[in-house]
Amino acid sequence: MDALDRVIKPKTKRAKRFLEKREPKLSENIKNTMLIKGGNANAIVTQVLKDMYALKKPYGVLYKKKNITRPFEDQTSLEFFSKKSDCSLFMFGSHNKKRPNNLVIGRMYDYHVLDMIELGIEKFVSLKDIKNSKCPEGTKPMLIFAGDAFDTTEDYRRLKSLLIDFFRGPTVSNIRLAGLEYVLHFTALNGKIYFRSYKLLLKKSGCRTPRIELEEMGPSLDLVVRRTHLASDDLYKLSMKMPKALKPKKKKNISHDTFGTTYGRIHMQKQDLSKLQTRKMKGLKKRPAERITEDQEKKSKRMKKH
Repeated sequence: MDALDRVIKPKTKRAKRFLEKREPKLSENIKNTMLIKGGNANAIVTQVLKDMYALKKPYGVLYKKKNITRPFEDQTSLEFFSKKSDCSLFMFGSHNKKRPNNLVIGRMYDYHVLDMIELGIEKFVSLKDIKNSKCPEGTKPMLIFAGDAFDTTEDYRRLKSLLIDFFRGPTVSNIRLAGLEYVLHFTALNGKIYFRSYKLLLKKSGCRTPRIELEEMGPSLDLVVRRTHLASDDLYKLSMKMPKALKPKKKKNISHDTFGTTYGRIHMQKQDLSKLQTRKMKGLKKRPAERITEDQEKKSKRMKKH
């Protein structure tokens, strides 16, 4: 049995809190990312990993030492590091003659590799090469995908899902306008993927809505898809399964139309409208003469019955 697979009983309160943090939850923790450098990574790949780590802070773990492993041939080391650092996303960088400037981006399910895609770096501009102001650490980015390939090709569709998972950051309930200051743009064109990062500037426009300008912040990458390792449809569906406790309960007697208007149906017992208490108004009160005529009519009806 692997050392990380055995049942560990905590001996201290601190260890107990640490294990409780890693336990399965209905609302899972924010996905962390590990960035691993291969055994023969060059300066370009190393700088790409550093820049990605700067974008992912504080939800990233950067391994500075070289790790001799090949993700497409042996995944045990990646699974070991995933369990050790509690990371469900990873990026592995390497360089060799056959596949120069190589990046492998992937995600885990139950500490096992779910899917991963190998990308080749053809052009790279670092974060430090573009001299302007940067976004603060932990800023949640806006993601834009351009290109028909992201919706038509299966590999690109999974890559889009993987990139959303990789860069989405924490889930938030409210967003303020001043917090929208960071854009990641992915363009699929002619078999390549163009990755650009922009800082969003809010300028005065003379009205309530500000004028928006984009300023390139870096990093900038031109990527090409090389190899893919995609999960089967059944495993992918299993990884997307939602717990029963989180599924919204179906509400009876409530319907919605095409415009989003909510309609409710109320079930009531049969009412006797003659006994219904209505609002009394002075103008509707009967005069004494009307009451006398009504009483006489009632007496005449009784006499006829007898």
